[in-house]
Amino acid sequence: MSTLTETPSAPATARTYAAYSRPFWQRVVFSREFAVIALLIAAIVYSRSQVDYFDGPQTMYYLFRDSASILLLALPMTAIIITGEIDLSVASTVGLTSVAFGMLHNDAGLSAMVAAILAIGIGALCGAFNGFLVAYVGLPSIAVTIGTLALFRGIAAGLLGTESRTDFPDGWTDWAKQRIVEDQPYPMILIPFVILAIAFALLLHFSPFGRGVFEIGLNDEAAHFTGVDVARTKAILFVLAGTVAGFVGIYTTLVTGVARAENSQGLELQVIAAVLLGGVSIFGGKGALHGVIAGVLLIGVIQRAMLLNGQTINIINITIGVLLVLSVMSTSLLALARRVIEASRGARTSGRASGSDKTAPASGR
Repeated sequence: MSTLTETPSAPATARTYAAYSRPFWQRVVFSREFAVIALLIAAIVYSRSQVDYFDGPQTMYYLFRDSASILLLALPMTAIIITGEIDLSVASTVGLTSVAFGMLHNDAGLSAMVAAILAIGIGALCGAFNGFLVAYVGLPSIAVTIGTLALFRGIAAGLLGTESRTDFPDGWTDWAKQRIVEDQPYPMILIPFVILAIAFALLLHFSPFGRGVFEIGLNDEAAHFTGVDVARTKAILFVLAGTVAGFVGIYTTLVTGVARAENSQGLELQVIAAVLLGGVSIFGGKGALHGVIAGVLLIGVIQRAMLLNGQTINIINITIGVLLVLSVMSTSLLALARRVIEASRGARTSGRASGSDKTAPASGR
């Protein structure tokens, strides 16, 4: 009696790691992050050749200073989007903490240091509220943060209305506008940014917590069965986003000298655009901080160069929007091109095999 043995087929959803069969330099060079960095370098070179005074210390100073808020908010946003979630309320949290800082210092008479700590704590509470609803209640993050976007901004407007607070210590406002070295284009805000960027890079790319973040983005159910506390991880990321937004609220208040409910309105779209442009997949599971930082700076360079060249804000927004759409489409287009190439290779291989069969000599009986 003959025995038939069946070979189990691999599930259709199985993931492979063929990319790691390539050398390390190929994995680095042929990546979206490297492509964004190359675009950034090209944009800087082109802007220096076409725009007068683009590489001057004053222009670079305002480029870094204006991009600082987006750079800071993009750090926790990168991790959140890698998990497959999103936070649309970060800019509203910035506005609320700005109002809280102004009122605690001006109206309640607290010192600037105490008011800043309490305002950052309020930002952390806003993030914890988002994280609780998303991670433990199980609500969709896009629905939750759209709601809290309006809620936090509404609370800020209700507390301060159309008024503003402008009385802040000169030493604090000077620090927000100060340069690290005189006559150099690097504002002081880059120091806390570099510290936070290193901390988030270590957390996301060199820790078990970060590996859990990527596993959640790939498959949260599988991550749960491998020992990752999915709910706690997501909650922590939303708290970090709220805390960083609270710090940005203090910075925005000091650099503009005004605490008001409208501060940073609409900034969340620029943050998300920069994160996606930097190579983070909107579907989760893929991304790197160095690509995101390059994406933020690329948008800043394009905006600053077009402003110096006399372009209107509408043209600038259209350009950034087209760039963002192309960056989101690039993943699907590259996957399609890869499938076409693999299919053509398979067709050529099967063609050569069939040709060999035809020319092979017949075997005798």
